[in-house]
Amino acid sequence: MALLDIENLRIEFSSRRGNVVAIQDVSLSLEKGEILGVVGESGAGKSTIGNAVIGLLEAPGKMTGGAVLLNGERIDKLSAAAFRLVRGRRIGMIFQDPLTSLDPLQTIGQQLVETMQVHLQLTQQQASARAIELLESVGIEQARIRLQHYPHQFSGGMRQRVVIALALCCEPEVIIADEPTTALDVSIQAQILDLLRKLCKEKQVGMILITHDMGVIAEVTDRVAVLYRGKLVEEGPTRRLLSNPQHLYTKSLISAVPRSDIKLRRFPMVTYIEDVIAPSLRSNLATATRWMGEHRDYGASSDRPLLQVENLSMRFVLKNAFRKRNRVMLDAVKNVSFSIKAGEVFGLVGESGSGKSTIARLIAGLYQTTNGSVIFNDVNVTQLTDAKTTNAFRRQIQMVFQDPFSSLNPRMRILDIVAEPIRFHKLARTEALTRQIVSGLLDYVGLGDQALLRFPHEFSGGQRQRICIARALATRPRFLICDEPTSALDVSIQAQILNLLKDLQESLGLTILFISHDLPVIRQMCDRVGVMRHGELLEVADTEALFSNARHDYSKHLLSLMPSLDFLSRDGLQVEAG
Repeated sequence: MALLDIENLRIEFSSRRGNVVAIQDVSLSLEKGEILGVVGESGAGKSTIGNAVIGLLEAPGKMTGGAVLLNGERIDKLSAAAFRLVRGRRIGMIFQDPLTSLDPLQTIGQQLVETMQVHLQLTQQQASARAIELLESVGIEQARIRLQHYPHQFSGGMRQRVVIALALCCEPEVIIADEPTTALDVSIQAQILDLLRKLCKEKQVGMILITHDMGVIAEVTDRVAVLYRGKLVEEGPTRRLLSNPQHLYTKSLISAVPRSDIKLRRFPMVTYIEDVIAPSLRSNLATATRWMGEHRDYGASSDRPLLQVENLSMRFVLKNAFRKRNRVMLDAVKNVSFSIKAGEVFGLVGESGSGKSTIARLIAGLYQTTNGSVIFNDVNVTQLTDAKTTNAFRRQIQMVFQDPFSSLNPRMRILDIVAEPIRFHKLARTEALTRQIVSGLLDYVGLGDQALLRFPHEFSGGQRQRICIARALATRPRFLICDEPTSALDVSIQAQILNLLKDLQESLGLTILFISHDLPVIRQMCDRVGVMRHGELLEVADTEALFSNARHDYSKHLLSLMPSLDFLSRDGLQVEAG
């Protein structure tokens, strides 16, 4: 008898336009101590299966067929009260969007302690001590102090670690990990994956690992199931399936994995997927391309940097106190200096919490600097006070955030979300032209007209990130800050989006600050790379020089942690070397 059995699962979503079948007769099993990987495109149904197993399938979604059994006991028919005893205690879940799965009104400590007291009957003191151990085990420093902080006081990667700690706190029999390493850098990812692997083997915990990261799949899983449009198209042992895939969709999916050994001019094309789902990408591209290329007077090119960051510092107060000496401070950024030339793609890598996103927000004017300056096109933007000048600057610098759901207004339709910056800056003469531009931008990122009148909650995580990218492009920016822009995307859509960014950079002279923990993506995208740790910039080098001969020990350590993907099938791969 398997630990978990999913038998002929069928899930449908009802709407005014009829029923949509999200999962079609999918059967999976999970043994004790086994890690089962589930891969597929964004929207393929991976998270839907996880939500159904843990009893969190939201209306109008419902199971219309099949069964879910835990140790032979059918759990999909349990009452809401009975399922609450299963959820968290026997089945834990690591959610894809850490910010939306944490209570913003409770501290991290309160959420951990409450969960353990409900399921494990621990005292306040026992639960607090275990909470500190859990935070330390997932790599959060100063855990005792951090227990008192709220989710918004953590970086995206650190919030992900908190969610992992919450899933592990009650020692469940089954863990459903929905993109557990999406926001984690390679060093913390290796630490978390080791922790999850050890937990499964020593305590015989079964895990369903939902991810688009083939490196994670290759490193951790025992078996892999491949989903496409709600159907199970292939399943087998990890090594065999990745090195010798049988289904054309699986081959296409693997071909899109970024190379870490060589730099290519473009990301490989995923022909099977694109031929099926993306013919509309060609319909409105001309309008969007023409509009983004109009009226772009950037002046004559020069050797002067477009952006200069000089001795930039940012300090946060972790624990306030009346007496200054009793305050606990965090130096998120420490005297960082670098420059970015016009038309260059500059990458920032480093651990979660190393200060990468803080630098991005300082450049965009979302944070006030503690010290130092940001000079954009010879203007010190840290000293801007006039609203008109500030708005003109912000139009030229746009940002794609790490958490797509939290950066979209849930009450606005996609048409209005993408059109808002166009309307604010008065970039289009008529509302009809605004709608046409928005349609073209949505085509650019692979969504199309059908997305215009829908709301953010109707999209998967990867689709929401594409909406964020379309909105960032809406003001025809000169400088684009991409803060983990593809962390929520599956590899095929990631290839499309990164090729799009390459095209924009080349055709429009777009300058990009590209922040990512995915080193193969950094190698393919960036001209130069800066390596950060604990708020300090340790090394800046040309990309190929960094990957072939890194100078700093920490840079070498990061590169050594990249998963080896040499055995992946590269059949039919269209390669254009750079």
